[in-house]
Amino acid sequence: MTDTNERPRRKGEQLPLHFTHDAARGRDDLLVSARLAAAVSVVDEWPNWPSPVVILAGPVGSGKSHLAHIWRERAGAAEIHPLAGSNVSQIASAGPVLFEDADRRGFDETELFHVINAVRQHGHTLLMTSRQWPASWEVALPDLRSRLKAATVVEIGEPDEELLAQVIVKLFADRQLNIDDKIVGYIVNRMERSLETAQRVVDQLDRLALARGVRINRNLAAEVLERLGQADGGADGDAQGDAEGDD
Repeated sequence: MTDTNERPRRKGEQLPLHFTHDAARGRDDLLVSARLAAAVSVVDEWPNWPSPVVILAGPVGSGKSHLAHIWRERAGAAEIHPLAGSNVSQIASAGPVLFEDADRRGFDETELFHVINAVRQHGHTLLMTSRQWPASWEVALPDLRSRLKAATVVEIGEPDEELLAQVIVKLFADRQLNIDDKIVGYIVNRMERSLETAQRVVDQLDRLALARGVRINRNLAAEVLERLGQADGGADGDAQGDAEGDD
């Protein structure tokens, strides 16, 4: 692999147009590693689930949303947020439902209890995603605690270096860019073990290279890592510019 950027770039410091670069999120685009295998298996085996309620638990950027998107498309599921008065249990009575970031967004305990009862009663399924295991959720309603204990919980671990490297290559490919393997390794060895961070690094590198009309190189990578607070002393003194926070 060579350090080439296939898109034409204009010289000079300038602000690029902020086109969106949506990464492909289909099943064929999913990079499966050992840490993700169990969660992928559950999604692939739908609707033959071990229980009507499945919870994918893992850290930020671990791939939960990608898997949830794949499952929602496959199952034709409706996205819900069980809040008081939302009556989303009626939606759950009609078909599969998805509730993302349950621990972060919060929920009404009674409404979530009714949602779980609805999918159980009508033979449907509920997929939830969370950063924490449901045992760590602050749930006061005993009946809901009991329902959550009966759910199938699948843990997703942090991505390893090999997977992060594959993800970074793919994210650049989504932008029609080829990046040298050595630059990819340089980034992976210095960044947080997170798919979310990989997305941010690639996005910032692409924007900065466009603005300056240059190829993506090691010095540029060092600068972006520094800006995003990812340079843990491994930039070898070649980072340029003042550190800035990410928007």
